[in-house]
Amino acid sequence: MDNSATQDSSLVDRPVRRGWVMAAVLLATIMQVIDITIAAVAIPRMQGNLSSSPDQISWVLTSYVVATAIITPTVGWMSAQFGRRRLMLLSVAGFTLASMACGQSESLQELVFWRICQGAMGAPIIPLSHAILLDVFPRYRHGFAMGMWSVGMMIGPIIGPSLGGYITEVHGWPWIFYINLPVGVVAFLGIRAFVPEVGRRKRPFDLIGFTTLSVGVASFQIMLDRGELLDWFSSTEILIECGLSVACLYVFIVHSRFSKHPFIDLSLFRDRNFAAGVWFAFMFGLLLLTGIALMPPFLQNLLDYPVITSGNVLIARGAGAMAAMMVSARLLDRIDGRRLIVVGLILMAYAMWDQAHFTSDVSFWTIQWIGAIQGFGLGLVFVPTNTLTFATLPPEQRTEATGVFNLVRNIGSSIGVSIVISQLIRNTQINHEEIAGRIQPFGDSMRALSMPELWDLSNAQGLLALNEEITRQANTIAFNNDFKLLMFVALFNIPMVLLFRLPKKQGDD
Repeated sequence: MDNSATQDSSLVDRPVRRGWVMAAVLLATIMQVIDITIAAVAIPRMQGNLSSSPDQISWVLTSYVVATAIITPTVGWMSAQFGRRRLMLLSVAGFTLASMACGQSESLQELVFWRICQGAMGAPIIPLSHAILLDVFPRYRHGFAMGMWSVGMMIGPIIGPSLGGYITEVHGWPWIFYINLPVGVVAFLGIRAFVPEVGRRKRPFDLIGFTTLSVGVASFQIMLDRGELLDWFSSTEILIECGLSVACLYVFIVHSRFSKHPFIDLSLFRDRNFAAGVWFAFMFGLLLLTGIALMPPFLQNLLDYPVITSGNVLIARGAGAMAAMMVSARLLDRIDGRRLIVVGLILMAYAMWDQAHFTSDVSFWTIQWIGAIQGFGLGLVFVPTNTLTFATLPPEQRTEATGVFNLVRNIGSSIGVSIVISQLIRNTQINHEEIAGRIQPFGDSMRALSMPELWDLSNAQGLLALNEEITRQANTIAFNNDFKLLMFVALFNIPMVLLFRLPKKQGDD
C-alpha cells in the first residue's frame, strides 16, 4: 500500500514546524532556480578564461538544461523507490558538491561535465519541494503554500542576472558556483531536521519508457538550443534531432499506454484539472522566459543600457510578480482562482501590447512601470494555476504529477525562447530589406529622417551611419512584433481557464 498520502500529523498540526519545512525547501528551490539564470551572465568571461568559441561555450548552458530535462520525469519513480526526504537530501548535497566542482574547473570539458552533474542532481529539487509543500499543508492552505513556493521560483529570474553580473565583475565567474556552498549546507540541514519522510512504494523500473522519454526530451532540447545557430531545418543535425525526438516520444506514448508499469502514469491526464494545469504550465513557461529573453537585448542593443542596469530593470517585473503571488495566496481562500487567472492574463496582454509600441525613446520609468504590471499579471496566473492543477489529484500521485508539470513548463520556456529569438532575427532581416528598399537619395523618405547630414551617401562613413540607423529601426520593429505575438498568446488562453473546475470545499484533509 502507498502511504504517501499519509501525512505526519505532528508536522501538519504544528504551524511553526510547517514554517521551518517551507523555509528549508524554499532555500533549496531558490538555490537551484537562481543557477539557471546566474550562469548566463558570466558566459563571456568563461569563454575568455577557458579559450573557447561561442558555439562551444553555449554547452555550459545547454548541458545543464538537457540534464535537468532528462532527470525531471524520473522524480516520481525515484521518490517512490528511495523516499522523498532521502531523495531531496541527496539532490541538495549532490547539487552543492557539483557546484563546487564547477567553480574549480580548468577546462571547458571539465566545466560541461560538472554542469551535467549539477543539472542532473538539481532536477528533483523543484518537483519535490512542490510536492512536499502540498503534502505538509492542509488543502485549505494550499493557496498560501503555492504562493510562497511561487515567490521562491520567481527569485531566480529576478535577481539571477544582477547577482551574476555583480559576482562575476567583483569576484570572478567561479564564485557564481561557490555561492551555492553555504546555501546548500543550510538547506540540507533544514531538510534533514524538519522534512518528514513519507511511505515508499517500490515499483518496477520501466527501462523502455525511461529511455525513449529521456532521448526524446534531450533531442528536443538540443534541437531548440542549437536550432538558431545552425539555421534550423537546413541543418542535418537539426533534422536528425527532430526525427529522433518525434520517434522516441511516439514510442513512449504508445508503450506507456499499454505497459503494466509505465514510467509515467498517463492516467494522470484523466484528471481534468491536471490536464488543464499542464497546458497552462506550458503557456506560463512560454510567456515567462520569453519576456526575460527579449528585454535584455532590447535594453542593451537599442537603448545602450549597461549589462548590470538592464538586469536591474527586470527587478520591477519580478517585484510585481512576487507582490501578486502574495496577494493571490491570500485571495484564493475567498475568490475563485479562475478569476485571478483571467485578470492576470488581461494584465499580461495589456503590458505586452504596450511593449509592442516601445521605441528607442521609451523612458526608464515607463519600462519599469510596464514591467511591474506584466509581473503582477504573471503572479496572478502562476499561484492559482499551481493550486487548481493539483486540487483534485490524490496525494500519492503528487510527486509524479509535479515532475510532469515542471517538465512541461521548462519545455514551454525552451520553445518560447526559440520561437521569439528566431522571429526576432528573421524579422530584423526582412524589415531591414524593406526599409532600405524604400530609401532614395533625393526622395521624401530621406528628407523626413532626422539628422540627414550624418547620412551622406557619397562616402563610406555616411553609408555606414545610415545602415546603422536602418538596422536599429528594423530591430525595433522586430521586437515590437515579438511582444505583439506574446500578447495574442495571453489573450488566446483566457477562455482556456474554463477547463479548470473548482474542488469541493474542505476545511482540511
